[in-house]
Amino acid sequence: MHTLLIVDDEAKLREVLAMALEGMGYAVLTAGSGEEALQFMEQQEVHLILCDLRMPKMSGKALLEKVKATRPELPVIIMTAFVALKDAVELIKLGAFDYLAKPFDLEVLEATVTSALRFYSLGNDNANLRLALENALKVDEMIGESPPLKALLQRIHEVSNSDAGVLITGESGTGKELVARAIHTSSKRSSAPLIIINCAAINESLLESELFGHVKGAFTSAMNNRTGRFAQADGGTLFLDEIGDMPLPLQAKILRALQDKVIEPVGGSSGRKIDVRIIAATNKNLHAAIAEGRFREDLFFRLNVYPIVTPPLRERVEDIPLLFRHFAGYFADRMGKRPLQLSPEALSVLQKYNWPGNIRELQNFVERLTITHSAQRVDQDMIADWLYGKARVPTAQNARQDTAVTFPVNLHEQIEAAERGLILAALKETKGIQAKAAILLNISERSMWHRIKKLGIVVRS
Repeated sequence: MHTLLIVDDEAKLREVLAMALEGMGYAVLTAGSGEEALQFMEQQEVHLILCDLRMPKMSGKALLEKVKATRPELPVIIMTAFVALKDAVELIKLGAFDYLAKPFDLEVLEATVTSALRFYSLGNDNANLRLALENALKVDEMIGESPPLKALLQRIHEVSNSDAGVLITGESGTGKELVARAIHTSSKRSSAPLIIINCAAINESLLESELFGHVKGAFTSAMNNRTGRFAQADGGTLFLDEIGDMPLPLQAKILRALQDKVIEPVGGSSGRKIDVRIIAATNKNLHAAIAEGRFREDLFFRLNVYPIVTPPLRERVEDIPLLFRHFAGYFADRMGKRPLQLSPEALSVLQKYNWPGNIRELQNFVERLTITHSAQRVDQDMIADWLYGKARVPTAQNARQDTAVTFPVNLHEQIEAAERGLILAALKETKGIQAKAAILLNISERSMWHRIKKLGIVVRS
């Protein structure tokens, strides 16, 4: 049911108009001033505004300008007994859907309201269709024929048409966001928005506002109302990437939103019901985080209704030729070059490499190779030199040499120390410029930022 907001300083007219519109099957709110109308819009979803032109303090024209500044898609119909052609043209230019001259016929009122709501729905449908098409195009990047990928696609198919919560786990670069997009695009919610938020990429103090929105004046920089990601995803899907980095206080608020299906913006005094499917993802061990008190067990159970694990690339070596051809064709087309082709020996090197950065590392590798390699054919030496340095191809002999260490060791500490050393060396090489250091380490800027934060590294340029 659509909700209409009537704004007029004449109480009798508000009452009569509300009765007429309720009789037409609409839910109706009434406000005696523009200021009161704006307060209603902060607290409740409104689909159309009927507003008097001449009101004390805030005129209908001023209210129209404020509404269009924050909700440009919301239709506003102006009501006035003093309309002139010049005024009508100005109102339409400011964004009014139409105007009604008082006194107006109820049939004209109904026809105008119906047209405005149809226009509103059409705009939403077009926006949702664009989002769905964008999401569908990205699902095609799930390329491969290996048994692990086929099993993953089967899991996606099984869960898509339910509203169950999904928790996607796996190493960085294994395509967790692609899985979330595939689930949404294959679901009954595909015509509604898929909203994505990276919980690790937003400052902790701003994350609550990003998720739940805020009202004007909630904090120093809150100059206007803001719609949060939960509200943006209403009717669709919200993908919480890097959920393992969610601060504990916010975990409690997310749990309440999932249980009650109600959200409350920062600084707000009332809640709003939502219908959102949650898909979450992490490369962290949440069981360990729960044991250490860094993640709520009740939230884990709420999210982990249907678990999906994305396989690392080293378990999908059969897919490497297909992925290489896909990325080579994509980057060649963008750079106006012929796609790279691998020799059988070069392909063998790729399939023996461990790919710690998974598909993202392979993608970055192919892009860099396309930029620098002038010939179309790629041989073994070039691949080995780029991956290992000095053409160091992995063999059974040097694999044994690499593992000649004194046990027992703390694997986690060793890996963290090695990671810290490489990041510090890259930052030193680039004089503290993180974007350049990320290129040297063949990782994304986002991953670089996340690793620096995780390791507590202080960057000095």
